[in-house]
Amino acid sequence: MATAALLAGDIFRNRLVRFFGIAALFGGTVATVVAIILRWLATGHPPLSNLHESFVFIGFATGLAALVVELTFRTRLVGAASALVAVLALGYASVLDSSIRPLMPALKSNWLIIHVTSYFLGYGALAVATVASALQLAWSFVPGADPSSLKRIDLLAFRLVLLAFPLLTLGLTTGAVWASFAWGRYWGWDPKETWSLVTWLVYALYLHLRAMRGWRGRRMAVVALVGFVFVLFTFLGVNFFVGGLHSYR
Repeated sequence: MATAALLAGDIFRNRLVRFFGIAALFGGTVATVVAIILRWLATGHPPLSNLHESFVFIGFATGLAALVVELTFRTRLVGAASALVAVLALGYASVLDSSIRPLMPALKSNWLIIHVTSYFLGYGALAVATVASALQLAWSFVPGADPSSLKRIDLLAFRLVLLAFPLLTLGLTTGAVWASFAWGRYWGWDPKETWSLVTWLVYALYLHLRAMRGWRGRRMAVVALVGFVFVLFTFLGVNFFVGGLHSYR
């Protein structure tokens, strides 16, 4: 409902329809929070331990980021496309195994909440930043595209990456501390650890190129898109193609 209403509101420039879309996006985000809480009560532990629970939380994080964008930035089509990403995440979660399983001993720690939540909130912000960058890149090739609109969406993507980067940093550092408690070492070059570091470095490069080199526009959009490819591989590719201590399904 949010995706359809926000899309229609942007295309036809109808404020009432857009308001309905924002209300639907808010309702969907709240409903996902309720689902997470109910799952937590049912399992007795934070629902962040398998792919089903992870995709539900990613859907929430993306919906939340889209809601913040709609309420603060109001860039055309970004909210609608981001809401669609949340739909896809929740839809995929619905076809995964949702059975309740005992928590692995290594995951029985309060670090689980801080480490995983910070990463997933960061991924949600990066998903919306990627949507914005993709739209910016596409519109930049449209003849007669409004330069001010392109600058605005470029700024939106940058601010979302700027929001996500400290969350990625928090996830990386808390993961190292947790690993020290759980496995007796801060870093073991496990595939998930390695690719998380690579992803962090890609977005550090994004911020460096913008702040120190003055990159804007298409080049920054391409870097943002490449960065999200690394996010997807870190989140999913390691599980399915590489394995390791952090793999789960």
